[in-house]
Amino acid sequence: MYIRFKSEPHIGYDEAVIRPTIGIADCLGHQHVLLISPLDENIFQQLPAPQLWVHPRGLLPRLKAEEDVDQQDTVFHTGSQKKEAVIVTATETLGTQPFRPGIVVCPDEGFEVHDPYRWLEDPNSEETKAFVDAQNALTMPFINSCPVKKDIHASVLYVMDQLGGPARVFFDPNTLDAEGLTALTTYEFSEDGELFAYGLSHAGSDWVVIKVKNVATGEDLSDKLERVKFSGISWTHDNKGFFYACFPDAASTADGTETTANENHKLKYHRIGDPQSADVLCAERPDEPKWMVSAEISDCGRYVLLYISAGCERNNLLYYADLEKIGYNISGTHFPSWTNISLLNETCKLNWTPIMDKFEAVFTYVTNEANKFVIYTDLDAPMFKVITVDLNNLSRENWKDLIPHDESVLLERVFCVNQKDLVICRMKDVTNRLSIHDLETGAKTKDIPIDIGSVSSMSGRKKDTMMFFQFTSFLEPGVCFSYDLTAGTATKKVVFKNEVKGLDLSNFEVRQLMYESKDATRVPMFIMRRKNLPLDGSAPCLLYGYGGFAISLKPFFSVTYSVFLQHFNGVAAVANIRGGGEYGEKWHSGGKLFNKQNSFDDFIAAAESLIELKYTSPERLIIEGGSNGGLLVCACSNQRPDLFAASICHVPVTDMLRFHRFTIGHAWQSDYGDVSKEEVFRYLMRYSPLHTIPHLQGTGVQYPATLVLTADHDDRVVPLHSLKYIATLQETVGRVCTQQKKPLLVRVETKAGHGAGKPTSKRVSQFEPP
Repeated sequence: MYIRFKSEPHIGYDEAVIRPTIGIADCLGHQHVLLISPLDENIFQQLPAPQLWVHPRGLLPRLKAEEDVDQQDTVFHTGSQKKEAVIVTATETLGTQPFRPGIVVCPDEGFEVHDPYRWLEDPNSEETKAFVDAQNALTMPFINSCPVKKDIHASVLYVMDQLGGPARVFFDPNTLDAEGLTALTTYEFSEDGELFAYGLSHAGSDWVVIKVKNVATGEDLSDKLERVKFSGISWTHDNKGFFYACFPDAASTADGTETTANENHKLKYHRIGDPQSADVLCAERPDEPKWMVSAEISDCGRYVLLYISAGCERNNLLYYADLEKIGYNISGTHFPSWTNISLLNETCKLNWTPIMDKFEAVFTYVTNEANKFVIYTDLDAPMFKVITVDLNNLSRENWKDLIPHDESVLLERVFCVNQKDLVICRMKDVTNRLSIHDLETGAKTKDIPIDIGSVSSMSGRKKDTMMFFQFTSFLEPGVCFSYDLTAGTATKKVVFKNEVKGLDLSNFEVRQLMYESKDATRVPMFIMRRKNLPLDGSAPCLLYGYGGFAISLKPFFSVTYSVFLQHFNGVAAVANIRGGGEYGEKWHSGGKLFNKQNSFDDFIAAAESLIELKYTSPERLIIEGGSNGGLLVCACSNQRPDLFAASICHVPVTDMLRFHRFTIGHAWQSDYGDVSKEEVFRYLMRYSPLHTIPHLQGTGVQYPATLVLTADHDDRVVPLHSLKYIATLQETVGRVCTQQKKPLLVRVETKAGHGAGKPTSKRVSQFEPP
């Protein structure tokens, strides 16, 4: 069978799709070559003795390192008729990859690092295109012939005229284009609900085009905003327009295939009906081209909040401007000189006033009562707290705690509803709790009972008496609740509940355990299995991790995990390693910068614990991760190739010496460090997956069976990371190590991106749930 995971925990937690291999795939030239599941290496012994076959030119397998490239190369081909047991030898790699040892990286510090596959950084070169085509020709049989493609579609927006009434389709992304390459990535209704602003991406790119629709008629207006990326939509309460963020026009393409750095993010205001050229520039930092900007309108509609962040660094600057003082006439922006923000227009009316003007902490607006702002922050509070700030007296001495810091539980989210109530979502040991607090005093007034699991989304406005939240867990497919906060009648009701037909979830159990990492730190891990599954080490196990950017891996439902457990007697595990946000900033800091090795140690220790407790064995253990989690999987495969049977790496970051040079990669220096600094460079060299692939010849150890997945329109983690890694892996391990029998493959999806907003057709082709 074939195992494939979706891996963008940043956007939505990971799902898996598992299917049996269908028939025999035509892979190499005129011959039928069959593919093997990494779950059972013993299948090699179950098949008949291999026959020697002369491979045609083009895809040239290298079985021995000493073979001359001009000789006729060979591949083992089986005559087995077992359709579910198929093989490609792991040594099957491309025999004509240009290896250019003369290319080196020469940083300012004077280091020289060999980079023989730098030519793969140019996505438009004919050599790179040929490399991608050849790799896909080798890999595609793994992911062809899925019989359920027609049943997988993109999410559809529905509308109800009243709660509990019939739902009708409001916006269907499946009809956006005939090819299914367009996806809905962001949207926001105007305050009066009459206009719907929405963002579309094409072919999975992070680039977005914003359009506006009339809700009553369903017709699109003439508005069309381009060069938009990493942006929300914030309507002013007069319904005349909205704030959004974009990058300046550039000479290079903006279709997701480019690798140029994204710099000079700008905040603009768009008036409905105006061309984009007339949009008002409201904030930029040309002196800090890598900073990012965003805006939010206060609950009362009077204030606009400006957030400035330095890449993926969580700490932010926070400014506000009073729209009432300028008659809500947004015509430009003025930054006082003392803020060191460049003057945009001497005659402008909109002035920004700082609330937090240093990158000291997270500062997020919650709500306000007149001039008293309620702020969510981790300033001197690593598990977060809620404070009040008076706009008439912004000195820190005047800031007051509303909901104090509690070091035993993470305050995860907070918003205001019913005019006077704060809804608080906390997390303790990676499970959520909900409570209601008084806006004036911060005192808790009631708890909202929920089961052990995750609150995946929450919504409600200050003026509403009702809130909504969605709950999920490993054994709960998802249920949406309404909660009415009307005085004396606070009630929780089910709005809708997801069901998986034909799946009895009572057959499964979930256990959370704490295991010790290398430095004795206790790390939580969730384990799912059938209740009657014996603990004898014979079960295949999927171990997933992420460990970066303060992203928490809370309980989530996966149909694929359930199918894997039910039909393949598998075990699924999720390790909450350091670098994530499960225990606040201390946990995050414990797995970033010079502590990044802790993330890898935690993940390796999770694998060792699963083996020690007899959930699985090294011969049946598969690790999976995407993006930063792809870095995790690649690094751990390099450091402990003996521990894993296989790895699935989605859009991994592998070149830790050059990641900052491409698209938005510079933003990741918050977790990885500034490569221009010698001590950072030296540390990154110790774990950079591209530069630490082990030389295993003569050790008797095989590298894990590896499937790397990337996409040509991934403009977040550009595909060069995957291409350089697989080329180096196939050279260093696939060609040189004669004992290597496990496959080393890459699949490059075309017209697809990093995962966020992936188009419908590409979710189908990769067997990902939308």
